[in-house]
Order: sequence, then structure tokens, then C-alpha cells
Amino acid sequence: MTEGALRGTRLGATSYENDTHVEFAEREWVSYDCPRGHVTTVPFSTEAEEIPVLWECHCGAEALRREYARPEPVATRHIRTHWDMLLERRTIADLEVLLDERLALLRNTAKKSA
Repeated sequence: MTEGALRGTRLGATSYENDTHVEFAEREWVSYDCPRGHVTTVPFSTEAEEIPVLWECHCGAEALRREYARPEPVATRHIRTHWDMLLERRTIADLEVLLDERLALLRNTAKKSA
């Protein structure tokens, strides 16, 4: 390629592609209503298998697809904490006995060092 062919073209800054002879996929426009009154319209392919019922609005709230009911919330599994697992192994009475033993041990150690 000669230098003259590139002169004044701003190489890389401008795309020379265009939409002629391009066939776009068919689209379906789906509207979502936000509880704060916003309307969000999103294009989906007509071949899309599943279009979501909920969509995040630009304000951060969950927008609901028009003419659809809000889906039931999915039950989440309770996350067991350390305390929950401890209570599976011991009763509160057992824990109180252990606490008293450890406090007595700490008090004796503190008296000996003083």
C-alpha cells in the first residue's frame, strides 16, 4: 500500500463498515415497569428461549415485565453459622459449665502471675 492511500484517513479512529447488505436478526421489544414509575424497553431476539420476567431498572429497582405476575421468591438454604453447629453438639447448660471452668482457670492464672 502506498503512503498516499492512507493520507488524511484518521486510521483507526473511524470505522468504514456500514449496514448495507446486512440482515439483522428479528427482534422483540419487551417493556418492563419499575415500581418507581420508570419504563425500560429491551430488545430480545425472537429466537430467545426464555425472556426474563424481572429486569434491573437504571435506578437499581427490580422492574417487572408488563402483563406478568411477580414470580415467587426462591427459597434459599439457611447458612449454618459456627454457633448453629456448636448448638448441634452441645446444650446451653453444657456451654455454661465449660464457660465457668474456663473463667476459673483464667482467674487462677491471673492470681498466680500477680
